[in-house]
Amino acid sequence: MRWVYGKQDWKTLERGQENCYLMTNGLGGFSSLTMTGSAARNDHAFLMACTKAPNNRYNVIHRLAEQIEAEGDTFMLSSQEFADGSREEGYRYLSSFSYEDTPVWRFLANGVEIEKEAAMRQGENTAAVIYRVRNRSRKDIRLTVTPFVQFVSKGSDVEEGQEFLFGAEQIQSGGLTLSIRTDAETEKIPEKEETYFYSYDACDGRRSTGKAKAGCRISAGVRAGEYRELSIVFSVDGTGGQMTALQIIEEQKAYRRALEEQAGFSSDMAKCLAKSAAQYIARRESTGGDTILAGFPFFEDWGRDTMIALPGVCLSTRRYDEARSILRTFARYEKDGLMPNLFPEGGKEPMYNTVDAALLFINCVWLYDRATEDMGFAEEMYPVMERIVEHYRKGTRFGIHMDDDGLIMAGEGLDQITWMDVRVGEILPTPRHGKPVEINAYWYNALRIMAAFSKRKGGDGAEYEKLAEKVKASFTGAFWMEEEHCLKDVISGTDADTQIRCNQIWAISLPFTMLDEEKERQVVDTVFEKLYTPYGLRTLSPEDPQFCPFYGGEVLKRDLAYHQGTVWAYPLGAYYLAFLKVHGGNAEEREMAEAYVRDQMEVLESALREGCIGQLPEIYDGEDPVSSKGCFAQAWSVGELLRVYERLEKPDPEGTQGAEYGVDCSRERKTGQW
Repeated sequence: MRWVYGKQDWKTLERGQENCYLMTNGLGGFSSLTMTGSAARNDHAFLMACTKAPNNRYNVIHRLAEQIEAEGDTFMLSSQEFADGSREEGYRYLSSFSYEDTPVWRFLANGVEIEKEAAMRQGENTAAVIYRVRNRSRKDIRLTVTPFVQFVSKGSDVEEGQEFLFGAEQIQSGGLTLSIRTDAETEKIPEKEETYFYSYDACDGRRSTGKAKAGCRISAGVRAGEYRELSIVFSVDGTGGQMTALQIIEEQKAYRRALEEQAGFSSDMAKCLAKSAAQYIARRESTGGDTILAGFPFFEDWGRDTMIALPGVCLSTRRYDEARSILRTFARYEKDGLMPNLFPEGGKEPMYNTVDAALLFINCVWLYDRATEDMGFAEEMYPVMERIVEHYRKGTRFGIHMDDDGLIMAGEGLDQITWMDVRVGEILPTPRHGKPVEINAYWYNALRIMAAFSKRKGGDGAEYEKLAEKVKASFTGAFWMEEEHCLKDVISGTDADTQIRCNQIWAISLPFTMLDEEKERQVVDTVFEKLYTPYGLRTLSPEDPQFCPFYGGEVLKRDLAYHQGTVWAYPLGAYYLAFLKVHGGNAEEREMAEAYVRDQMEVLESALREGCIGQLPEIYDGEDPVSSKGCFAQAWSVGELLRVYERLEKPDPEGTQGAEYGVDCSRERKTGQW
């Protein structure tokens, strides 16, 4: 999809900073500024380089200051808020902004037309920009571009006494070198410093100001009536090669078109999301494989997020090689039946504080197996999956163990190990120690998957099936709330048990589920009534006294609201899959349900236009979800909605449903033993 914005979208600078673009390089580096070209966050950058994939990120070029000089007159094209209250207001000359595969700005100032286009190169810390200048005025003009740089780790600020070595063709600081290649004039200028105001950090209680410095500029003269292009390639530590800016831009477009073709979607929104999904896949230098970054601009790669995002980000888009690489990496790091929630950096040990990642790993292997002809991969992963189940049965770290009734208990002390994992000092805003509903849904699903794999391996799967039946009986008896027509959120003996939360939706949407058809319908209907919004599911019913309607402010205030009503986009995927499942009784009902979901999902076009263009965010306010918050681009939000599009467009989408959904795991292409 090509997203086009006009002057009505930046009536004020504040309006113009509501939306931003995102380009990534497959290493963890990125380029992201607002559509007016300003930095409204300390994490905004024209070139955020990554020196060790995917998390050693450095804000190298924070922004580009751009201006036209026309025989004594000066017109700023760039826009920016400064800490002293002053502003650059180049947005007044901005005619349009568009984004499809590259961001494109078009300016008009006193008869001078300028088109600016930028791109990043995959696998390199390289950003390119071209200015196409058509001077239709009667004056000679000069376009000047000044890179303001930071050379600091992502989220940090320029330090007092930080030294910069500015040259006409390179800049050095903090052990990094930025090279500048251009077909225009370059020159050193007296070093100057700017201090910015970050409106989108200020509203969340983050650092609201930051600095950057400049000591060189690039410029090109254009005579009256003439056309000229100004091309610049910025590269960190010599990664730029000899490609021109135009070649980098064209390469980026071809790469994005190939992603769209590989995914094979027909819907324009699904095509857009398929390309957006690729922006989260990056190399991980420490493991030598691929990984999935959880979200931009804040998050790194985490185990839980990866296992939730992978089915949509990789499998729905047919990125099978990347999926296999990611799963192999996690398999190597399995320990005590757990999967890493955070991979090692700088020689540190992995962190394993997640109860769901290991069970979701088994689910991902199943979905990969159903999507491909790669029968050997499940055989390769089988010993790891066996260890996971065995450790969950006998007990492992963080209080994770199977109780006498077959259900999984998890959590102890101050460790928060489900996805609702916020901890503020010794405060647990959403305590879920005990038997969380989605964890036990994952547990049953994993047992049924192991039974199926065991049979294909030549066994009978009886042990797994027997335990699965015990879990099923216990789950229904322990979690079902007849009067509320839904499931408890946790079994803990506290008031948290009966809170109506979105976690129950995964007990319906997984490949293998435990409730009968009527109960599943009731859960879907209750979730719709209490928690559904067009942009995501509320994490807590508005009727609950602990419901928080707004997300924002200082860290404590944000964390206390994070899972207490805040709308999350990613559970919406499970809701739609569950809705399609419970309304799939016959051909006519399925057709009506699919048409209904397509209609409901049309509103996502407005979500893709707002915030980070072409992306889906992490969260929205719980009461009235009108503006994206948290990460402006979130992997599992994109991935889970892609799974819905796949379900709608592709027959038997990757076998995402198990035996209860009419998929026979012994169908012809899967027959035989390992």
